[in-house]
Amino acid sequence: MWSYRLVAPYTFARTEVPDTTAEQLDDGQVLLRFLAAGVCGSDLPGFRGTQGRLPGDTGTNAADMAGFPIHEIVGEVLATRHPEHRVGDRVVGWASGFNGLQEYVSADGDGLVGYDARLEPAHAVALQPLACVLYALEQLPEIDGRDVAVIGQGSIGLLFSYAAKARGAQHVTGIDPIERADVAKLFGVDTAIHATSDRWVRHLAVEDRPDVVIEAVGHQVATLNHAIEAVAPGGTVFYFGVPDDDSYPISMRTMLRNNLTLKSGVTLDRRRVLGLADEFAREHPGLLADYVTHTFAVSETQDAFELASRPVAGRVKIAIVP
Repeated sequence: MWSYRLVAPYTFARTEVPDTTAEQLDDGQVLLRFLAAGVCGSDLPGFRGTQGRLPGDTGTNAADMAGFPIHEIVGEVLATRHPEHRVGDRVVGWASGFNGLQEYVSADGDGLVGYDARLEPAHAVALQPLACVLYALEQLPEIDGRDVAVIGQGSIGLLFSYAAKARGAQHVTGIDPIERADVAKLFGVDTAIHATSDRWVRHLAVEDRPDVVIEAVGHQVATLNHAIEAVAPGGTVFYFGVPDDDSYPISMRTMLRNNLTLKSGVTLDRRRVLGLADEFAREHPGLLADYVTHTFAVSETQDAFELASRPVAGRVKIAIVP
């Protein structure tokens, strides 16, 4: 079967590997035929060659793992050892081994769910990040009538903006150094700040501090402290971005004096929240079509990741299809 792997920083290679078969499945797993994948911001450190912590990341120049680093996937069930999945089902969710960029993928069935059959696979793959956003919002205080700011207006930040507004946020501010005025209104952003988060904080009036700040950037340290500095007294900061460092220095004095709450965490209860994402997308027709702005063939994987790694105003979500 075909497979793509990172053989050096910024370098994918197509390889032929032995087929993954039904006999190799463990209890609870399913075997999928690849239908679509989504490029996530958390995939990009691996693309750049950063040494990860997955057990199979043992390459000398890059991870060199078959199918890595894709985890957002849509597939057709070819075989199953999970009670909730049937052969022929089309499902969306997590490639649990971060091995989704290959023809046949084995995955944990608890991280997959069927979806609206009317959706193209390239659009359906967006249900996975949407599920993550909806789960994160469940961890926050009630946002109905509150002011929310989202630092980072990439693919995940725009989903946070949209979902926060749909959940009743009074005012949503989106902050990004890339111009997002063209899509801001489509994703529920009331005020689009075309600036870095440090500049936004420095010019933020006390009376304009939001009740909730979501850090949707990740992969560096500074923006978490900008979120802590920006949020109103008694407010909540949710750190959603993936950390590349074990330890992040934050201002505990600000946390203490302003009675702040800092939350973070990975997405749990995946089948349930994937179902919620499917329902949300049905209630908001057009969202996923606006969200997935670029689609590449799997033979163009290199191009897809190169685009994902560049700051481009017109790009939101990138999908990869056979």
